Amino acid sequence: MRSFTMRINSSYIYIRRIHLHAFHGVMPQERQVGADFLVSLRVKYNFAQAAATDDVADTLSYADLFELVRREMATPSKLLEHVAGRIAEKVCQTWSQVEEVTVQITKQNPPMGADCDGAGVEIHLINDKTKA
Repeated sequence: MRSFTMRINSSYIYIRRIHLHAFHGVMPQERQVGADFLVSLRVKYNFAQAAATDDVADTLSYADLFELVRREMATPSKLLEHVAGRIAEKVCQTWSQVEEVTVQITKQNPPMGADCDGAGVEIHLINDKTKA
């Protein structure tokens, strides 16, 4: 077992730019045809145990986080704010050791007539259950 000589101040697990096709939007056409989205997730939790043991049982699984994102993105919503909030809340509900979560959702080629890489939302949620 590895021992750290310094205390870990903060630690995060993240997934960047998950590419998904989903059916979110205010306009009926957006919910019928769908659009391409990029989802990024950053989760703060203390992974000192996993760093010391090298045991996957002591960490959060990227695959489990991805599956949660995939499921939530598959549920149509009018607003990306709603989707981001659902994802952030589910992460905190599913893993009590999560201290904070940041979710960023970008709709690629949004239907607003602008030449841009995308438009979207970002939410940062603090898990009050960890602040006891």
